[in-house]
Amino acid sequence: MLMKAAFIPSYSPILKRSPDLTKASMTKSEQLLRVDDHDFTMRPGFGGPAIPVGVDVQVESLDTISEVDMDFTMTLYLRHYWKDERLSFPSNTNQSMTFDGRLVKKIWVPDMFFVHSKRSFIHDTTTDNVMLRVYPDGKVLYSLRVTVTAMCNMDLSRFPLDTQTCSLEIESYAYTDDDLMLYWQKGNDSLKTDERISLSQFLIQKFHTTTKLAFYSSTGWYNRLYITFTLRRHIFFFLLQTYFPATLMVMLSWVSFWIDRRAVPARVPLGITTVLTMSTIITGVNASMPRVSYIKAVDIYLWVSFVFVFLSVIEYAAVNYLTTVQERKERKLRDRLPCTCGMPHPGSLIHSSYSDVDVNTTGNYGMPEENGDKRDRILVQLALADERTGGRGKNPWSYASMWIDTHAIDKYSRVIFP
Repeated sequence: MLMKAAFIPSYSPILKRSPDLTKASMTKSEQLLRVDDHDFTMRPGFGGPAIPVGVDVQVESLDTISEVDMDFTMTLYLRHYWKDERLSFPSNTNQSMTFDGRLVKKIWVPDMFFVHSKRSFIHDTTTDNVMLRVYPDGKVLYSLRVTVTAMCNMDLSRFPLDTQTCSLEIESYAYTDDDLMLYWQKGNDSLKTDERISLSQFLIQKFHTTTKLAFYSSTGWYNRLYITFTLRRHIFFFLLQTYFPATLMVMLSWVSFWIDRRAVPARVPLGITTVLTMSTIITGVNASMPRVSYIKAVDIYLWVSFVFVFLSVIEYAAVNYLTTVQERKERKLRDRLPCTCGMPHPGSLIHSSYSDVDVNTTGNYGMPEENGDKRDRILVQLALADERTGGRGKNPWSYASMWIDTHAIDKYSRVIFP
């Protein structure tokens, strides 16, 4: 009985060995590259001289330039070149092997990042846009398609006549220049651009590459690669949207100088409308710009235009005030004169004095005059003339000259403002 109880058949599930699902079988390519035979957490040639890593870039598109956010967005193909003897394999044809992003996670690759970048991502449609090409002697080409948004410090003091210079900076995050030497693979020819690249507001003048050393106090010196490009802004858009409307508003404000100064309902709305329109133009321009603390070239032009429009309103206020003061003086003198209904027609001196006075420039006497109103007007003019000459019979034209001086504000403005 004891012997039978101890016997367990071979097909019992207790002794059946289940497969280890946590270990995936290696592919033939990984066996050929002996991926499991090396520690790829360490850089190639660890403990020796710095490993050289060449870089070249092909710019696919320059998507946006934002003055508000002070950044730019660029899509590019970033390629790395280095040699890792641990990945060498025997080959009779000396042909390379190409892999996708799955092998990248199992071997050592340079830890590149974009300095001063705000957002960046590797394209993953329809699969991760990553390519790894390994040659029999261990040389490696690692390429990826990436879109990056990086910071660009812009000087807008000459906006919109400005020229901006932005740069995309590439650097190793962990390895200093003692472990990794970053350089441009083909010098100045390492940067290629698509001829179809264009921007709505800018003209791309040139792309060029540079290399510098960057120092961090806590970690040391790092090689840094620069992709620098220069942009010149197109001015025609701002001529149509800003400069021409502002110029027309200033010229429209000058129209009021040719309108009769007694036409208050015509001149006041014209001045207020031009002031409000200039305020709208200034607000619209500033809404699309960053809130910088210095003055831009467009600000100078718009605010000078605004001052001209504002002064045209002040000019009419001065003309209207002087006219009102003069009419008030004239009304007081008319009230002190005796009734002239039965007086004979004045002599030639009085008639000539009146004829030289512009009827349209004196009070409300541009309207038809009846029942002796014209004679009252003449006597008021003569009384003012006599009052200003001290009753000594000097120049009887002083009152008419004073009205011409008040009207001359508009005449001078027609010349001085333009």
